[in-house]
Amino acid sequence: MKTYLNPTYFFNFESETIQKLIEEFKNDSLNDTDKVKLIYLKIRDNWRYNPYSISFKKENYRASAVAKKQDGHCIDKSTLLIACLRGLNIPTRIHLAKVKNHIGAARFLEKFGSNEISPHGMVSVFLNNKWIKMSPAFNKELCYKCNVDPLDFDGENDALFQEFDKLGQTFMEYINDYGHFEDLPKDFIFNNFQENYPELIEKVKAMGLTEVNI
Repeated sequence: MKTYLNPTYFFNFESETIQKLIEEFKNDSLNDTDKVKLIYLKIRDNWRYNPYSISFKKENYRASAVAKKQDGHCIDKSTLLIACLRGLNIPTRIHLAKVKNHIGAARFLEKFGSNEISPHGMVSVFLNNKWIKMSPAFNKELCYKCNVDPLDFDGENDALFQEFDKLGQTFMEYINDYGHFEDLPKDFIFNNFQENYPELIEKVKAMGLTEVNI
């Protein structure tokens, strides 16, 4: 279990930026479940979800770098959440998957040539003697725009995705599970981008770019 508590290059909770972010939660009146639920909401809603930013610079995936931004994609926000929880001595790990988005996907389809998001980042936290998954990606404003309830975390059950919108239409589905990792698997993520969005990535590379906001 100790391995899921350690700081890493990406989950650098020892940094001043992350320490300031979690300072308010270093409170003996809060148990671990309270801390997880509160930090989950903080990161879910205070960093706007932006899936259109792709970077091949590893330093951009450090939790301390994400914390300084106003938005982030699912991997960014999961990395930040993991660093915060490890900084509070709560075991966490990154979990990756492929998901299909059925609603509000027109722009994503236009930019990426697919309505599949891969890899999709989420978090596994060890809480109440079991591993529980949660996804802090979609901020509540985006959920309201897509007519879907924000994804809440109750500290007991997985909070992975909203299967349906408020009209009962399919919203999201998981179509591939890549498993969990002790640290952020940079090479796996970059290779996955290439495999799933080859035309886009080749275009980015041809332009000599290491990061792009499309």
